[in-house]
Amino acid sequence: MKEITKDTFYDFIRPYDLDDEYYFVGEVDYHLLKSDKPYEGLQSHREALIVIFDRLAENSIEDLKSIRERCGDDAADKLSPLVYDIDKAQPTPLDPNEFFYCPNIVKIDYYGNVYYDAEWKPNDENFGTKVPYWYAVMEPVHGRRNKPEEFKKVNEVLFPNGTGALDIYEWTTDWSDLFDAGHEWYGACCWSIYDKSMNRYVVMLVSATD
Repeated sequence: MKEITKDTFYDFIRPYDLDDEYYFVGEVDYHLLKSDKPYEGLQSHREALIVIFDRLAENSIEDLKSIRERCGDDAADKLSPLVYDIDKAQPTPLDPNEFFYCPNIVKIDYYGNVYYDAEWKPNDENFGTKVPYWYAVMEPVHGRRNKPEEFKKVNEVLFPNGTGALDIYEWTTDWSDLFDAGHEWYGACCWSIYDKSMNRYVVMLVSATD
């Protein structure tokens, strides 16, 4: 299995985040992959996560080297490379209709706060746990908020043949320090999706704090 580095989906979402090293919409970091091997269910999903986190760990090591060269040992020694233990990651299958649920906006107040007709709402009890996919796209910590129609369009481009042929898993997030920031406040999420119609995998990661 290997990452897809060029895709029309990446071109489409580029205006949402101009950092050419990442592919974000809201707080969701998207990674596309493909494999020449037959789909093996959960094992293939786990392999997709390994490919992504191996690369992220390698990038973090290179970033540390760069910081050491530019800022010295004192700055670099305060940081550490990304670590993960995929054996600790526990999956839960998700229904596509629930995963792609998109609420409607019912009110925007004087201060710009947006209110939705969704049952799930951010509060002190669920901060630092996980957030719905729609919320991660539409209500980021910083930067551009996205409207329901934009959420729907992103997914139409990502899954051009519809969502009926998707296998989706939500993973626990206690197996990598990548998710530490999200555990502090906003939330942390890890989803893997296999699109049977395109023989393509998507890994989505969320981890943000204020």
